[in-house]
Amino acid sequence: MSLMKRVGQNVKRRRLKLGLTQQTLADRVGTSRIYVAQIEAASKEISLTMLDRVAKALRIKPGTLLK
Repeated sequence: MSLMKRVGQNVKRRRLKLGLTQQTLADRVGTSRIYVAQIEAASKEISLTMLDRVAKALRIKPGTLLK
């Protein structure tokens, strides 16, 4: 499995566990809902800066999204 696919699955899994919509996560991160959907679908690469922002919004360490 590619790293981006793993990150996308982990973002979605954690987002759903917290009961967040893509829009709510996007608002917390300061991006668009479309960008969050692209991350989850692994159709858009995520920068380290954005990975850190997403992890903080999901209240986990960035490395957790890479596992």
